[in-house]
Amino acid sequence: MLSSSAQTLPLPTLPAVVRQGRPSFRLWMCVLAVALLALLSACGTTKVQPGYYRVQSGDTLTQIARKQGTSVSNLVRWNKLSNSNSIEVGQLLRVEPPAGQASTSTAPSKARGKPAPSPKSSTSTAKRRTAPPGAISLVWPAQGKVTRGYDGSGSNGIVISNSSGTPVVAAAPGTVAYSGSGLRGYGHLVIVKHNASFLSIYAHNSKLLVKEGQRVSQGQKIAEMGNSDSKQVGLYFELRYDGQAVDPAGSLPPK
Repeated sequence: MLSSSAQTLPLPTLPAVVRQGRPSFRLWMCVLAVALLALLSACGTTKVQPGYYRVQSGDTLTQIARKQGTSVSNLVRWNKLSNSNSIEVGQLLRVEPPAGQASTSTAPSKARGKPAPSPKSSTSTAKRRTAPPGAISLVWPAQGKVTRGYDGSGSNGIVISNSSGTPVVAAAPGTVAYSGSGLRGYGHLVIVKHNASFLSIYAHNSKLLVKEGQRVSQGQKIAEMGNSDSKQVGLYFELRYDGQAVDPAGSLPPK
């Protein structure tokens, strides 16, 4: 599984200038720069202390709990999370109980010989958002196997796996709103703004071929697949409608 896998957490709230209107290019760049600086400052590069875990792109609370040998309910309680479906890349989570607090065991119960109930998946109540039918028509952003789908919580996009260097193309025509590697957890990233409502996200590329402000056509090569900020080669693709991640399946042609 990709560590991003962008492979699954929502991008930080994109600057309003990317989501609305048509501001001047200079203002656009200023707002993006401020947003990137704020994000980098928040994420930081300090070493994580024992007993804590920094959220990586692609993590869900259920996955983190499983890796750390604890339960989702423990993580929610220890970190005072109001929504188990909402964690962010770079967020620091306590994965061991604070002093004086006990951990709720997730091991099988031996008293009656029955396994303890598994914690409910954080995706069980997730809302799957979709774009209005016919609102946008996409082409596949890369050739390959879809190794992760959209689920509306842990994964806000899809992951397409193939070999490094596989062409990544614009799923629809638009303007490049961002091209760079300043958003931690997404590697070499391209964001294309298609219109006032839609934008698409292409993460973990090995090479970027477009610049901010550049117009691109549908199917135009904009990057090459890679594994920047990820453990495996693959493209993380996300479609956003009015600022919210939506399932791209309804706007893509059948495979």
